[in-house]
Amino acid sequence: MAGNSKRRGATRKSGSKKGAVVGSGGQRRRGLEAKGPTPKAEERTGHPASRRAASAQRRADAKPRRDAAVGEVVVGRNPVVEALRAAAPSSALTVVALVDPDDRVTEAVQLATDLGIPVRERPKVELDRLAGSANHQGLVLEVAPFEYQHVGEILDAAKQLSDSPLLVALDGITDPHNVGAIARSAAAFGARGLILPTRRSAGITATAWRTSAGALARLPVAQATNLTRAIGEVQQGGLFAIGLDAGGQQTIETAADHFADSGVLLVVGAEGAGLSRLVAQSCDVIAGIQMTGRVESLNASVAAGIALHAISRARRSG
Repeated sequence: MAGNSKRRGATRKSGSKKGAVVGSGGQRRRGLEAKGPTPKAEERTGHPASRRAASAQRRADAKPRRDAAVGEVVVGRNPVVEALRAAAPSSALTVVALVDPDDRVTEAVQLATDLGIPVRERPKVELDRLAGSANHQGLVLEVAPFEYQHVGEILDAAKQLSDSPLLVALDGITDPHNVGAIARSAAAFGARGLILPTRRSAGITATAWRTSAGALARLPVAQATNLTRAIGEVQQGGLFAIGLDAGGQQTIETAADHFADSGVLLVVGAEGAGLSRLVAQSCDVIAGIQMTGRVESLNASVAAGIALHAISRARRSG
């Protein structure tokens, strides 16, 4: 009978309810938890700063490798052949696949083989990556980093070879062409070593190798973190420092004659700027080149060549 039936209607069994019966199930607690620091703008996907950072990284990856730890790359057929002729220490020669072999490509491959440099053939896209924006013309030479010596090592070796050794130091020479030309003159006039500062100076690059015409293969080169201190170390070793500067108290010929029988460190400054103040104060004498024409200064490599010739002449005469 309706109303008296003991049959129960549809009921939910105990424990079958979905979700938490009591409480929030931890949702409020999790919602109040900190989510960590806000990411930087360049780390947020889609942010303009993130797109700029990604674009800058792509440009950096596309540039040729030219840092001191990795070395540098020489690109183009003529520059590569010239660097190989100068026996620049290199780690690999990369030739584009299916390259049209002209005389320069053939010579580059032959020179690299003779020097024991690995020659590899790669697709154009890899040469584009190595050369960056430069026109590689199907040839890329990877130059190994130059191995510099310590100032003390060069000084000791020079004193063993001669009682009156000749060394050359450069102050503020930032053009690798000048570094290579000075190294060539130094080797020609009997210098036993070259000293370069680590800052405000060009290093031994492929350009310097080419300009030196192979002289750097025979001339030891040292790097000094402090050129003034390096000059003092050489002076303690018994050499006299002659600073080459347009404002010298005497001519280079006079200074060369005075120190004809002594060990000499010739310090060459940059064109125009000359020697820095502390370097000039560290030298025993400052000498200049007497000029008769209306010219204010000479190129650093030209001035170094004249000074080295004067020192060599004085030693032969003595």
